[in-house]
Amino acid sequence: MRKVTIKDVAREAGVAISTVSNALNNSNLVNEDTKARIIKIAEQMNYIPNMNGKYLKSDKTNTLGFISSSIRGQYFYMLLDAMSSECEKLGYVINFINTRDKNVIMNNILGKSFDGIFIYEGERIGQKELDIIEQNHIKTILFDRNYSSNFISSVIFNSYKAGYEITKYLINLGHKRIFFLESASDVYDSNERKRGYIDAMKEHGIKFSQDYVAKGMFEEVFTYNTVTYLLNVQKIDVPDAFIAGNDLSAIGCIKALHDLGYRVPDDVSVVGFDDIEIAQYFTPTLTTIRNPIHRQGIFAVNLMMKMINEGHKGISELLDGKLIPRNSSGICSHIK
Repeated sequence: MRKVTIKDVAREAGVAISTVSNALNNSNLVNEDTKARIIKIAEQMNYIPNMNGKYLKSDKTNTLGFISSSIRGQYFYMLLDAMSSECEKLGYVINFINTRDKNVIMNNILGKSFDGIFIYEGERIGQKELDIIEQNHIKTILFDRNYSSNFISSVIFNSYKAGYEITKYLINLGHKRIFFLESASDVYDSNERKRGYIDAMKEHGIKFSQDYVAKGMFEEVFTYNTVTYLLNVQKIDVPDAFIAGNDLSAIGCIKALHDLGYRVPDDVSVVGFDDIEIAQYFTPTLTTIRNPIHRQGIFAVNLMMKMINEGHKGISELLDGKLIPRNSSGICSHIK
């Protein structure tokens, strides 16, 4: 008889693998009713967590921690699902700590409850905290910045290259007045994408103005309100194109343009980053940079295994994305 896996429990419960993992590890990220239902299903299916992975050692907890102040959105769903599945294969479980309290973050990092820590938290983990992590020999992998040391690695997207390439793509379609919808100032991917955008504009002899940069905050509703304000209140001239900081932001931008009577891409082109699942089904289908989110999660878990079990020093791994042209971008209306 085939052994029941965490995927089977997740499928039966109708939830993500990460939700099952959190429920079985009594995480407060899962409400009590859902937790009880998942535990009951796991018991009924005779699910036994895999504690015999090839990396199992008696002096380890076989538990990894993932710390972030926010795990909302399709990116985190895809990332954490990939990581949970890979951890299961290797005999590990992963717990998710979702908090904005720096003391809680550092207590979890230094509390020796985890064999290794993954961090997506640029605002509350600065150089001082990284130095403490290094001094305490905590195996750590960052998803929010390009950084490496003896005990700290990073696995990140090549967001500078992505920003440059998607801007170049729009320029080749004849667009010159291109706006960028950025996130908060401490978000690595947003800053790198903007840096690539600015360099592409300058290298192609196109005037860049700081007025071309507005806040989208990686959020659909925030971006919708920003674009509506720019065009309906400030009454700026309509840009040739918008580069949104991610796909959710791009979707908010398109919805605002549509409600204001503009056609995408006939009047304005809009592009994003990540290639989340809805991007290929949205109307119009979204031009974007496909980031290897699934590969990022799997690579990070296996890198952590090498750091824990083989003493590998920290590295910085840059993952390239791929331009996916779809229907939200087209030839600039000024040259048709």
